[in-house]
Amino acid sequence: MVGYSFMGAAHSQAWRNAGAFFDLPLLPAMNVLSGRDTAAAGAVARRFGWGDVVGDWKELLVRDDVQLVDVCTPGDTHAEISIAALEAGKHVLCEKPLANSVAEAEAMVAAAESAAAQGVRSMVGFTYRRVPAIALARRLVQQGRLGTIRHVRAQYLQDWLADPASPLTWRLQRERAGSGALGDIGAHIVDLVQHITGLTVGSVTAATETFVTERPLPIESAGLGGRGGDEMGAVTVDDAAVFLARFAGTAHPGALGVFEATRFANGRKNAIRIEVNGSDGSLAFDFESMNELSFHDATLDAETAGFRRILVTEPQHPYVGGWWPAGHGLGYEHAFTHQVVDLMNDLAGGREPAPSFADGLQVQRVLAAVEASAGSGAWQHV
Repeated sequence: MVGYSFMGAAHSQAWRNAGAFFDLPLLPAMNVLSGRDTAAAGAVARRFGWGDVVGDWKELLVRDDVQLVDVCTPGDTHAEISIAALEAGKHVLCEKPLANSVAEAEAMVAAAESAAAQGVRSMVGFTYRRVPAIALARRLVQQGRLGTIRHVRAQYLQDWLADPASPLTWRLQRERAGSGALGDIGAHIVDLVQHITGLTVGSVTAATETFVTERPLPIESAGLGGRGGDEMGAVTVDDAAVFLARFAGTAHPGALGVFEATRFANGRKNAIRIEVNGSDGSLAFDFESMNELSFHDATLDAETAGFRRILVTEPQHPYVGGWWPAGHGLGYEHAFTHQVVDLMNDLAGGREPAPSFADGLQVQRVLAAVEASAGSGAWQHV
């Protein structure tokens, strides 16, 4: 694995736990963790059980005990690391968004396609696909329970940047992150909507805004509890993005989408809200109640019809059977374990994992269209 911070910890526990709860055809061996700060990486390695630590990710490419490289770094390094790993014959799991630009993502897809001809696989980490309630929502749509889809509403709302005194981080710098709320969390809801519904975003009209244009530079050694000092740095990404979407294809003609991503929604900690309305029913999900899915069957008589709460904690629900007794809820970290389970099964079965790098490229094209539309004020084709 390359990277050891927030995503590194989430991925580490997944690699460590997957084989303990699920019967896997391949068992992950956590052989080596790479991080520029080897002392910090070493602390993570000891905590999660990585066997070795190196300071240069390129060392992974020549090690015989590395068959897969998990990329958990900022977006500006995804393309270089992933392409090099694929060319070295290593399978790759890369965090989202796939890259910082369409051009980088296209290069990654080309490398993935070339590697696939040699049996080398790749996957992008849109982990929320593996939340059991999301997987159930997709199943209901595939079963035709919603009929023809008319409307989709998708929000990803956080508030961790609402305080103007919060310090500048790499996620607020275009050269590191590519974009702000749009790529960081907007990418998730674009992928989730397309995954759940089977629709593809075809055109968008958008607006983005940066509410706080300067933030304190972090003082790493001052013990200020995460707050910055007196020196300021420029915020070069969006704080919020909103857009309307028309979907491509003829399966659900006229379907409309409304998307919103912000890190300034005070009181919303990690609210991923998806609602889909169809001719025969509707479903609604909020990650802040992640073990629940609301479903309305419009084919029932009016006297008994209405949204009902499904507690997605039963063994017959996606992924849930590998965990605890019925009725015991799961948390944020479990979707990362499900990601490892699916990836191991696909590698053992010789299948192309999903979501693929091509799926990541498609999302990247949507993000680029949103930025282009926000700049021009016009509808933009994806």
